[in-house]
Amino acid sequence: LDWWHADRYCDQHFAQLLFEPQDSEQASFSKLLQSHHVRGSVWLNERDGVLHKLKWRRDHIVPVLVFGEKTDTRYVKVLSDFPALPAVTACAHLQWDTRTQEIATVFSYAVPAFINEFQLRGFVDEEGFVRFALIVHGHHSPYLPVFRADSQWHHFCVTWQQDNGTWAIYADGKRRASANGLCAVGPSAPQAIYGQGTFIIGQDQDSLGGTFREKESFSGNITDLHIWQKVLGAQQIEKVRSCWVVEQDLVFGWSSGALEVESTVREVTTQFLCPGPVEECRVLEVGSTGFSYASCLQSLPFICRYGKEAYQQLKKAQQESSHSLTSRVNMLAERTVIPENVFTSDVQDMNLSVALGTLDVLATVLREGETPVLESSDLLAVLQLLKRVSDVEVQEGEELEMLEQLGQYYVEVTELILEEQNVETWSSVSQVIRGPMTVVELCDRMVSHLAPLLTSERTKITIQHGNVGLHRITVKNMWFGYGSLQRCLSGAGGSALLQTTAASDGGHKYLSTSVGTAVISSALLSDYQEISTSVRYHLQHHIQVPRGAAALPAVSLPPDAGGMWSTAGCSVVTSLLDSTTCFCNHTTNFAVLLQVHELQRTTKEELTLQTLTFIGCGVSFCALAVTFILFLAVGVPKSERTTVHKNLIFALAAAEALLMFSELAKTNQAMCFTVTACLHLFFMAAFSWMLVEGLLLWSKVIAVNMSEDRRMKFYYLTGWGLPVVIVGVTLATSFNKYVADNHCWLNIQTNVIWAFVGPVLFILAVNAFVLCRVVMVTVSSARRRSKMLTPNSSLESQIGIQIWATAKPILVLLPVLGLTWVCGVLVHLSIIWAYVFIVLNSLQGLYIFLVYAIYNSEVRNAIQRMKDKKKA
Repeated sequence: LDWWHADRYCDQHFAQLLFEPQDSEQASFSKLLQSHHVRGSVWLNERDGVLHKLKWRRDHIVPVLVFGEKTDTRYVKVLSDFPALPAVTACAHLQWDTRTQEIATVFSYAVPAFINEFQLRGFVDEEGFVRFALIVHGHHSPYLPVFRADSQWHHFCVTWQQDNGTWAIYADGKRRASANGLCAVGPSAPQAIYGQGTFIIGQDQDSLGGTFREKESFSGNITDLHIWQKVLGAQQIEKVRSCWVVEQDLVFGWSSGALEVESTVREVTTQFLCPGPVEECRVLEVGSTGFSYASCLQSLPFICRYGKEAYQQLKKAQQESSHSLTSRVNMLAERTVIPENVFTSDVQDMNLSVALGTLDVLATVLREGETPVLESSDLLAVLQLLKRVSDVEVQEGEELEMLEQLGQYYVEVTELILEEQNVETWSSVSQVIRGPMTVVELCDRMVSHLAPLLTSERTKITIQHGNVGLHRITVKNMWFGYGSLQRCLSGAGGSALLQTTAASDGGHKYLSTSVGTAVISSALLSDYQEISTSVRYHLQHHIQVPRGAAALPAVSLPPDAGGMWSTAGCSVVTSLLDSTTCFCNHTTNFAVLLQVHELQRTTKEELTLQTLTFIGCGVSFCALAVTFILFLAVGVPKSERTTVHKNLIFALAAAEALLMFSELAKTNQAMCFTVTACLHLFFMAAFSWMLVEGLLLWSKVIAVNMSEDRRMKFYYLTGWGLPVVIVGVTLATSFNKYVADNHCWLNIQTNVIWAFVGPVLFILAVNAFVLCRVVMVTVSSARRRSKMLTPNSSLESQIGIQIWATAKPILVLLPVLGLTWVCGVLVHLSIIWAYVFIVLNSLQGLYIFLVYAIYNSEVRNAIQRMKDKKKA
């Protein structure tokens, strides 16, 4: 089997795929395999964790062609000499523009003898599917649906060969259409596709290399186009879909240098996230030492490995079995759906309809209770069947009612095997299945099959039977009645002694605990894939438990960890006798301050942002503190400007200090609320004083008829009064919606964030206008002075003076006017903007220190006076 099916086979038989033998065992192990006539390569398990076929992705840096709206001018020409093609495969990744339903030409290949020699066209139908048609020698296949028009990236391949004109269209790794006869008819044999033609991406050629029409042009994005002079097999197409190039018989490989791109077509080099599984899996070379790698899709021999105790329990269960449950289920099903021997698999392949019928029969037998206490072999047989059902691949277009009914039966069977009378049975096979947490893992796998049931009209699914249920919105939850799991976990159900050990994930594992709540498994999904983001849980206890026990963090369970609970990434917010509230997996960074809607980032990106924020804010705070002390200690002459500087420095230093340590407050709701309000106040004050800096600058450039005393009162009212009013009004109107769920900052989802972002954008607009006016006055002044002092200077010299006159005020005033914060509104566009924003603004204090302390003539003169006084 391929690696995935081999791993699944072993798991369904309560075993694991073979691990690499120790060095001391290599020779004897090779002899053992050779004695059983095993040669060549054998699959090996992954020591670093399970390979998740649907979740692993490969980063791929590629040029992407961006075709805007439909025009008759945008095209890309492939600069390659094409030979005659008796067989051909063309594959690419593309995003289809769903705004139009007109026919679009993905590519066209023309030769002098035949303009429509090889072409792929498509359009969006009324049901929301993209339909493709292939043209060869002018012969047109029907338009057939290949993928949904959902503006997502999709992979396609088209194949054709001259023998019988056989063609096929693949989309996202699956064959969507195929037939024969796409070739010339008549006495002459089918012709190969002619060579030496012109290949155009994005346009239909009505003459060789030209005469394009707007209504037939392509609109969307395309990348990774490859062309072979042979028909690729399904495994090779899956490999290409995963961004691995098949080199054999490759006619054209995707490369910027091999393309002639028309000027209005944008070419963007980007990091493309490839679909498909990990390509390379480990294999043991029998007869040699060590291991190597092979394609995971290759069919190779494999060996399932049992632990000694587990194997003995399985043998014992098999020998002592009466097979009553198995026989009754197979008799009612009128075929062998559950094998009598757990080591063999002499049953038909499982699909949705077979799984539904089998679970229906099994639920009926268990419900009737003719075997009130399950035998060990019966329990293992049921679990083996549940494993096979949870691994069923649901195909597109299958009956949704059938899928929901399958979920109902699955939950019912799960609840029935967790009945109290089966406690001893669970204990008897503890080495094989590591307790009832196996059921939790199986239900978790099963719930992912319910994805097609969710639509814009039906946003929630709940399936329940007795004490067990599956619940799925965006979050998928699982709950089990307290007694169901506790009975089978401990056998006694009493309060358990806590033993803690260090976990590999950085948390602690609790070897023996009481199940205090019903919801024990939860995951957040996007596009049916699990994603990592922050979640707040409020869990009701099913029993009154001591405060110390209730204070355990929300936990996650690794299914292969022997039933141990892990606390990694979670912390307690509040702990009461009847409930516990937890925060799990969240981070805080500078980029959230001006972020106005939720963004999904990877854990690595969040950690990088958080680290940059902490380092930048630490450096900035120290620089601001030193600057503030210098202004106070060295006797800088009092003036409007130094007073405004000191207030700005104080507000910014306080805000950055709070931001650095806001992470520590998020576990306490009241503390987090207070920190958020203070952050709001001090950052708002910092921006208000930046506005005052702009107003002060304006008063120096443009004469203002106001006394200095009145100006300072106005400045203090603006600098401290305005923030107090804004924060006070926000708290009064949005007290219960003030704080975000996943960090100590303003709530994005309730639009409270605009109580900060709105005033900030206004202040930045005012200061930008002030800066432009200052630059204009400075340049004008520099030009006049230059003409007066050096009237005969060269043109180059005058230009240099004017450039410096423009650059100097910008460099000096940008940080103090806060204009670097403009980057904050761009953080949703790219992670790069988030990095730029954090670096510029977390180091704002350092910049102020350099410009207004180190290179400030007033400060340096004051320090010099101190030195002279001390010397005298």
